Amino acid sequence: MSMRIRALGVMKVMAVTNVMAALLLISTAAHAQSAGDIVANLGWFHLAPQDSSKPLTVSALGTSTTETGTGASVDNADTFGLTATYFISDHIATTAVLGVPPRFKLSGSGSLSSLGQIGTAYEWSPTLLLKYYFNDAHSRLRPYLGAGGSYVWYSGVKLSSAMSSGSFLYSPSYGTALEGPTTAKLSSSFAPVINAGLSYNFNQHWSVDASLSYMWLSTRATLTTQSKLGTVTSSTKVKLNPIISFVSVGYRF
Repeated sequence: MSMRIRALGVMKVMAVTNVMAALLLISTAAHAQSAGDIVANLGWFHLAPQDSSKPLTVSALGTSTTETGTGASVDNADTFGLTATYFISDHIATTAVLGVPPRFKLSGSGSLSSLGQIGTAYEWSPTLLLKYYFNDAHSRLRPYLGAGGSYVWYSGVKLSSAMSSGSFLYSPSYGTALEGPTTAKLSSSFAPVINAGLSYNFNQHWSVDASLSYMWLSTRATLTTQSKLGTVTSSTKVKLNPIISFVSVGYRF
């Protein structure tokens, strides 16, 4: 009788041990980000331009003049973002980055600072990244590094009244003769991107992610004015080089 009771006790211990081992395996697998997984993240982008600009070059009446002391600066912007990450292997993944185009505000600097805000524009910058995730596929916390590129273009470019009227072209030599209706265009460009971040997995499906990116981005702003003396073209190169932070919630399919 005693031996039977002991045997039953051993069987119960073994059964509990097996259940705990199974739960541990399930718990471990729940945090996996492994080959073939797709993770979608929705969150908030903050773009902080590290901006600088060249002086404005004005071309009129067959001559070009560089207006020394002129420039422009770009304010910070925020927007919603969406990323989709596909794990090629347990450590290597590709990420597509999309978002609601942020609205940037441009202000005059130097001798143009008196104009205040000179215009606004929406930036489109779909991005593709290749990432390497550290730690093993079952870890809750997975740091990563990435690099890639973005193709950037602009829409909804809108000038302030001082710029759209061409009044910034007033000069002692020509007075208001070079002023007139003015439109603006921002050039498109390819921008390299580097990226670093952390992903924390709560369970099999849900996670949070925080990352920082740096983008080497510049654009040429061209203003075209229809004046009394003919077409006047004014241009400058603006470097934005934004630092981009992204905080998001992820769901693994």
